[in-house]
Amino acid sequence: MMISLISLLLALLLFGDGVALASHHYTDKQLEALAERVGKTFWFNQAQEKTPLFSATPTPGATTFRPAVKESFEITELTGQAAKDPYYKVKFDSGKVGYISPEMFHEELNVTIVSVDPLAEARKKKEQGAEEEKKRVDWIKAQPWSPAVKEASLRKQPTLGLNSAEIKRVVGPPIRITKTRGPIKVAEEHWFYADGLVLTFNNKLLSKVEKREK
Repeated sequence: MMISLISLLLALLLFGDGVALASHHYTDKQLEALAERVGKTFWFNQAQEKTPLFSATPTPGATTFRPAVKESFEITELTGQAAKDPYYKVKFDSGKVGYISPEMFHEELNVTIVSVDPLAEARKKKEQGAEEEKKRVDWIKAQPWSPAVKEASLRKQPTLGLNSAEIKRVVGPPIRITKTRGPIKVAEEHWFYADGLVLTFNNKLLSKVEKREK
């Protein structure tokens, strides 16, 4: 919401009557507003097929290029302020430098250019997964088990005789659990995993391991 509001205010400031101003018509106040983006990082919308065109130099008719969608860029400078012919100078992750006019930048903002990293959530989940795996490995190594059981557990292979709490740490939680009474009238549980693994527990101890077709 804040991003949209900022974009709207900039649009009103830059394009007041709805008609894009020629670059030499920028006022000092408009240039100040444009310069507020200097130092900020932007990303490309992963859902779009193409990224915007950037220029190799801040001049009309300059050679253009399209950066990779996986790259981000930082606006490092607003050039051409003295001549009131501004371009954003940007630096990409790769180290390559490019230029884009404020008009083009505004047209692409929230379409192909976004101000929030689209991969941030996936990166966060990956980091959390790595941390959880480290905790799992450290916990297994600290158990008073035989080397063979530890080695199997590190590979997420369940070992008969481990209890349900231990198996949950070794393999992870199941997607479904069913509870019944076994043939010898003891509590029996069946743990089902997404990959087809089925574990049977009797009185909370692992008694059977199966791998079924998904």
